[in-house]
Amino acid sequence: EGSPTKQECMTENEKQIIQPKIIFCLDRRQKLLCPGKSLYRALLDSVTSSDENVKFQIIHEEHKVLLQVEICEIGGNIFRLKIDEASPLRARYKVPDVLIKEPTTQRLFISQKEPGILVLSSVNEDYKLQVTAYPFQVELQSKGETVLSMNSNGLLYFEHLRPPPKVRIFWEKQEDLGLWQEKFGSFLDIKAHGPSSVGMDFSLHGFDHVYGIPQHTEALLLKNTSDGDAYRLYNLDIFGHKIHDKIGIYGSVPLLLAHKPNRTTGIFWLNSSETLVDINTKAVHMLSGSAAETAKQRAMPLTDVRWMSESGIIDVFLLMGPTAFDIFKQFAQLTDMGK
Repeated sequence: EGSPTKQECMTENEKQIIQPKIIFCLDRRQKLLCPGKSLYRALLDSVTSSDENVKFQIIHEEHKVLLQVEICEIGGNIFRLKIDEASPLRARYKVPDVLIKEPTTQRLFISQKEPGILVLSSVNEDYKLQVTAYPFQVELQSKGETVLSMNSNGLLYFEHLRPPPKVRIFWEKQEDLGLWQEKFGSFLDIKAHGPSSVGMDFSLHGFDHVYGIPQHTEALLLKNTSDGDAYRLYNLDIFGHKIHDKIGIYGSVPLLLAHKPNRTTGIFWLNSSETLVDINTKAVHMLSGSAAETAKQRAMPLTDVRWMSESGIIDVFLLMGPTAFDIFKQFAQLTDMGK
């Protein structure tokens, strides 16, 4: 019934060869961006507020392409952040059929606006989102405690759509590898609309236990990936999956949970393209005690999670729990996968 797919035409050896090559270009392009000061700046004079959301634009200081940021609160301790091109050459792909319906939102109030800072408050004022203009960063606070921050490591990445180049021979230049075409063994994959990769980093404050992003042949507790391969969300049906491997298998659910004694938080990254997830847990030193006392340092855990997807837009739901049971209720409230 119909022609065989590319995967069906491959020999078993070809499948084993192609597996690492598929992720090479995505991984390499985004990994060229190292942690540091983000080149994105929020244009806070563009802020608009409605009952549904708060919107503003951000701009990259070098390539000057405008992106539209949309932040909203959803009933049940859920926040949503979307980033898309303000004026794309064509509509970028958005994931259909995962959300049960478009969620009903609650009004976010602008509680503070001054040069370089925008603070949004939830209806009950339990949560605040602080937007820093430059470098662009969003910090989510619960009753004065910072739970997570976005782009705090400056790894926001957004390949804007662009016209195709006149000459499509790029294989001589390593830095252009994978932008408009990729070669897997004997197969050549032409990207008609060019590169459109997106990514963002999240810092989870006080968390050193993270779970989720199934399916992998790995332990329940997700491991640090700073010295190895990232977790991969890309469904494969190949013979002989290895245990303790970060390669995806038969399903992909882009939901990550972070847990500590007094709170569980979830990140639901709504993107169906090939996705890599880097995890880095470390200890940061916090000053404690008053100024009159000898300054003492105490180590607090911090987990950085970096999501990198091959295409689409940035569309992320922040599930604020605060319990693990609440997280699953919130996920079920949003998706068919939670049923």
